[in-house]
Amino acid sequence: MTDPQLPPFASDNYAPAHPDVLAAVVAANEGYAVAYGDDPWTARLDARVREVFGPGALAFPVINGTGANVVSLTALSPRWGGVVVSDVAHVNTDENGAPERVGGLKLLPCASVDGRITPDDVARWAGQRHDVHRAHPAVLSLTQSTELGTVYPLEDLRALVRVAHDLGMAVHVDGSRLANAAASLGCSLGALTTDLGVDVVSLGAAKNGGMLGEAVVVLGPDDGPDGGTGAAREAAAAAVPYLRKATMQLASKARFVSAQLLALLGEPGAPVGPAAPVGTTPPGEPLWLRNAAHANAMAARLRDGILASAAGSAAGGGAARGDGSARTDGGGGAHDATGVRVTRPVEANAVFATLPRAAADRLRGRARFYDWAAGETPDRVEVRWMCAWDTTPETVDAFVAAAVDALS
Repeated sequence: MTDPQLPPFASDNYAPAHPDVLAAVVAANEGYAVAYGDDPWTARLDARVREVFGPGALAFPVINGTGANVVSLTALSPRWGGVVVSDVAHVNTDENGAPERVGGLKLLPCASVDGRITPDDVARWAGQRHDVHRAHPAVLSLTQSTELGTVYPLEDLRALVRVAHDLGMAVHVDGSRLANAAASLGCSLGALTTDLGVDVVSLGAAKNGGMLGEAVVVLGPDDGPDGGTGAAREAAAAAVPYLRKATMQLASKARFVSAQLLALLGEPGAPVGPAAPVGTTPPGEPLWLRNAAHANAMAARLRDGILASAAGSAAGGGAARGDGSARTDGGGGAHDATGVRVTRPVEANAVFATLPRAAADRLRGRARFYDWAAGETPDRVEVRWMCAWDTTPETVDAFVAAAVDALS
């Protein structure tokens, strides 16, 4: 039986909707409104998206993240197109082949390091662009933050966008956790997308305090530094309304999705954020930033607590650390043969670690989380611990204490 005092660390999707989001939905429930997006809330969302992402940006509310990705990628690619992705991309591993089954697209995965790929990885597909026997690489899809809790620095993203555009490919960002990446980098959502030349964004909400619903954001043809993909953006903007309906992503009562996105992004005229240094979130910052910055901070606290307990146990020669021969590696983790090791850089709201399978099972009796991959040896496993907008310091500290007990 899971201890009710330890909420799950399995996914930010487990978290409740933020009270401000729920209040916005209740406020949108007054009276009648025209269906399918021709309502005042969606009109205000359009205005707000233009403030956040550029004067030519268009927002199309959808029902979920997989739908946002399928609509986005299909709008950017011809029927014979392929999509270059990382091997751990959500579209490649966790959407049941939806881009291929529904969109008819071929995914072209690249081996990643901590979830990130490089310009060279993208350029390797160049020779396939004129081979009639192979899928035509038409889109580069990047996840920010990545599925492994890492964040592409701005200059790395800029280089990826540049090589893709030079090869005639459009660029899509799976932004289910775009807010966490922006909070980590201390930049606005527009600086992370429009200013780098990204063409289409799947803008997440549910993982950052939303109830349900996301948005496809098509950047304006004249927005950003690179006008070379203006035609692709115009074509995508024309296609998305029809694709959204054909893929069952057009909500009849779209105002309730738009109201949630407005609660997170802020009403037109509000600050777009961030105006303060990384790690500080004044009350005037938009809700998306406050939620994401908090979740990131809780993941950093969890990492620090795990590493501190590992180092302390190693120094003391406790059972959790075996003979006390703890060391550190590229993932920043202190570990030994029987202890816990942080395996990935913690740059957003996820902590990945390996520990003995038996210890993971004991810890799961206190709080739910997921196994991610095999560990360094058959008796170890890599796990994922996720923090959310509502994770508290007290919960994190209790989880760290439970992990220490499980390793004893």
